[in-house]
Amino acid sequence: MPEDQRVIELEMQIAHQDRLIQELSDSIAEQWRTIDALTRQLQSLRDSVGMLDNDVQGLMPDEPPPPHY
Repeated sequence: MPEDQRVIELEMQIAHQDRLIQELSDSIAEQWRTIDALTRQLQSLRDSVGMLDNDVQGLMPDEPPPPHY
């Protein structure tokens, strides 16, 4: 194989790898944005459930469980 052809093939391979690396990087960045959004939603839900739990605990009288428990 002529030297010029080897260089061209190597350049093409590098270009392909560079494109693939960029696509993977973009994909990872999008996944991190999704993870961050989901983490914020989860924290918001936890806060909401915590507030509801506190509200319910305030409404429930303190009485012992029935004897069959």
